Amino acid sequence: MERVLEPELMDDVAQARAYARADFAEENQGFVDRFREYFPDWTGGHVLDLGCGPGDIPIRFLRAFPGARVTGVDASRPMLDLAAEAVAEAGLADNITLCCERFQTLALPEQADAVLSNSLLHHVPNPLQLWFHIKQWAKPGACILVMDLLRPESPEAAQALVDHYASDEAPILKRDFYNSLLAAFTEDEVAAQLAELNLSRLLIDVPDDRHWVVGGVIP
Repeated sequence: MERVLEPELMDDVAQARAYARADFAEENQGFVDRFREYFPDWTGGHVLDLGCGPGDIPIRFLRAFPGARVTGVDASRPMLDLAAEAVAEAGLADNITLCCERFQTLALPEQADAVLSNSLLHHVPNPLQLWFHIKQWAKPGACILVMDLLRPESPEAAQALVDHYASDEAPILKRDFYNSLLAAFTEDEVAAQLAELNLSRLLIDVPDDRHWVVGGVIP
């Protein structure tokens, strides 16, 4: 199945609220746990979270790594408004900086000790842009963890995943999940992207039937 692009930004308020209300606790905590598994000696520093959405992963990350400070970046204003509410409620406003900016035009005052991204790449028309900027923002020796959806073999397979994992979710979330699966990348495509940007030292894993994960250290 060929990739079918979806809108780059989730900038509809109802869409953002549906995403924020969905139960991604297992996936988001699993992402943070995977970071600890990949980088057991990492204790703190400046973390860049690209496509931070409503802020759940930065909050969970800081609870796991109190010595970190996070810059959360998302180009969707409705998403960042929800993130700001969640960060304030968690009492972490001093440790999490939120930036409403497309990553393609982002300027940072300092490089990052770790770069995270969960479910951003499938929104990007040109995926090489994200890998290029990750290289630019990461310090030598920085820890990288990127996770995203895995494109199924057919629209029917995509619908089956939606029916299995999102049967109780709101219709708008089911629609977005389906469209995101169609816009996602295969493991081979991600491997080719990493090779083109000389990032082949980062390792790819496919932990389940709907995700791939790239992790490793920037040389």
